[in-house]
Amino acid sequence: MTRLTRWTALTVAAALWTAGCSGGSPDDDSGNDGKSGATALDWGDCKATEDAPAPGDDWQCATLKVPLDWSKPDGRTIGLALIRARATGDDRLGSLLFNFGGPGGSGVSMLPSYAGTVAELRERYDLVSFDPRGVAASEGVRCRDDRSIQAAEATVDGTPDTPAEERAFLEDAADFGKGCQKAAGELMAHVSTTDTARDMDRIRQALGDEKLNYFGISYGTELGGVYAHLFPKKVGRMTLDAVVDPSADTVGHAKNQARGFQLALDNYLKSTGRDPEQGSREIAELLRRIDAEPLPASSGRELTQTLAVTGIVLPLYSKDGWPALTSALEAAQDGDGTELLALADGYNERSAEGEYGTTTHSQRVISCLDARQRPTVEETKKLLPEFEEISPVFGAFLGWDTAGWCHDWPVPGQHDTPDVSAPGAAPVLVVGNTGDPATPYEGARRMADELGEDVGVVLTWKGEGHGAYGSGSDCVDSTVNAYLLDGTVPEDGKVCS
Repeated sequence: MTRLTRWTALTVAAALWTAGCSGGSPDDDSGNDGKSGATALDWGDCKATEDAPAPGDDWQCATLKVPLDWSKPDGRTIGLALIRARATGDDRLGSLLFNFGGPGGSGVSMLPSYAGTVAELRERYDLVSFDPRGVAASEGVRCRDDRSIQAAEATVDGTPDTPAEERAFLEDAADFGKGCQKAAGELMAHVSTTDTARDMDRIRQALGDEKLNYFGISYGTELGGVYAHLFPKKVGRMTLDAVVDPSADTVGHAKNQARGFQLALDNYLKSTGRDPEQGSREIAELLRRIDAEPLPASSGRELTQTLAVTGIVLPLYSKDGWPALTSALEAAQDGDGTELLALADGYNERSAEGEYGTTTHSQRVISCLDARQRPTVEETKKLLPEFEEISPVFGAFLGWDTAGWCHDWPVPGQHDTPDVSAPGAAPVLVVGNTGDPATPYEGARRMADELGEDVGVVLTWKGEGHGAYGSGSDCVDSTVNAYLLDGTVPEDGKVCS
């Protein structure tokens, strides 16, 4: 199965646009005093990666060894790739660790492109990020070769309509899981969000910080919440932006995304002067026609229904993408799939040479290890009417995805929902955007509630796109900066419009 409809909670929206073990208990701070157990990091020049060129002289890279299995701290180790840029001012506060989401996004590749957005923070913080275990330079997993990915894109229907299509859908999902198991081996059972949260505390120690100052975006908010649960006494200044709802299980997340992307589509249609209900019906009808007969593209490939939906999704991550969506939809209505296919390729990390990135591979091995809920085809079919009522454009795809994403997965999932309760932690700033398609706004309040009283503090932005910080709101940016730089905690419920 390719990267079909599990649309990633990956920031930065602009980056997507230009290309998107439950063990341990709270207060598990043994041996983590900021010094004991810390491993010295050998920082050196950064090299080019598969995703990005070498970032330049301002940046340093290092590898940190961590246990493969945190229940066996003296056993086999794996290497985590790290990147940093030193603080530019004299009044240094320490390090600020970033995770940009996914799961599966490379922090080593992403941070240099995000540095301009957080230039003010860099005055007092070393900017640091990393490739989580199973991602890119940190034992990154590739489950399928490029030719097989392209073949699946061309032949596997993400909303199967016949028994034969259902079989192909499920066989492809199972085959993808087998490929991941073959590629990852023993690592397959040790790439959970909990494992990575423990890695972050080892990173904190290696950086020499008494507490973890952290900026988590999109899936990075779930990772931050899990860290706060495991190490509440080690939480420093933590900002969570574009928040994943920690109370939602697999089906709940899919419903949230159906609502979020439909809302973003409605807002886009309103911006063009069209009635959202009528416009959605027209797009849904276009997708049905493409399902029956894929559209030709200038490259000689075809635009399938699943690729068309993916092409619609990408520009909804940011208002900057809306004009391209208009052009691509108009071309598709005229029978030309070239522009929608190009948008889908951007989302699927496909180069002009037919080479694919691996974010979706890492995303799947992490999320399927995390999630215990695995709906069957029969259960999914019963849910489809509700999904289609939520969104006539995206509902069916996200509904079917609940059955296919982790179908016949080689390792069991760990929980239905993550525990992010963090009694006793310092205040955590939780930022929600009312127009966020990938991580709908309601997740921010739920995250704050689950973090606990006097911990979760909500900042709301009435905006569009995935994420709030750096998206054009001086109110959001100044509030977050005041918190991270000066420790100024805003009033819970503050609204930036």
